[in-house]
Amino acid sequence: MIESLALILVCQLAGEVLVRLIHLPVPGPVIGMGLLFAGLVWRGGPSAKLEETAGSLLSHLSLLFVPAGVGIMLHLDLILSQWLPILVSLVVSTALTIGVTAWLMQRLAKPGDQP
Repeated sequence: MIESLALILVCQLAGEVLVRLIHLPVPGPVIGMGLLFAGLVWRGGPSAKLEETAGSLLSHLSLLFVPAGVGIMLHLDLILSQWLPILVSLVVSTALTIGVTAWLMQRLAKPGDQP
């Protein structure tokens, strides 16, 4: 498990380094996840140890929402004072995400797959 966690953290570190060197407008962990994905595709898939570690991390994924919940409770007055811009941005971003996803699905689907 230590080796798998080290691999995941090294990929995240590599992503952070690339973002800072190249000044990319993307978070380092996202680049690191892409690097990990590329490495796994190149290798032909994850090892059994990496699958076990990933499964263990995913089973405890809900713990990652604790800091967000604490932040909401800590800044609840600010959120309540700015509820309208927050609501508008959530609705617009959700609609855009659904629209872009639908458009991509239509563009990337094989001609025989569409109903």
